[in-house]
Amino acid sequence: MSRAEQIREQYRRLLGDDVIAHIRAEVAAAPPPSPELVAQLRRVFTRPAGDLPQTEPTRTAHAA
Repeated sequence: MSRAEQIREQYRRLLGDDVIAHIRAEVAAAPPPSPELVAQLRRVFTRPAGDLPQTEPTRTAHAA
C-alpha cells in the first residue's frame, strides 16, 4: 500500500464514509477558481517564501 493510500485509509477511518462523501459533494459543487486566484496560488506554490531579499556579498575579516 502506497503512502497516499495509507493516508486516505487513515482519513476514512477517522472521518467515516458519510463525511468523506459530503466533502466530495461540496467540492464538486464549488465553482471553479477565477484566473486571478489561480495566478495568485501559482505564485505562492512556486515561491512559498516569496521573493528572497538581495544580499550583499559576504566580507571576510583578514587576520592582522
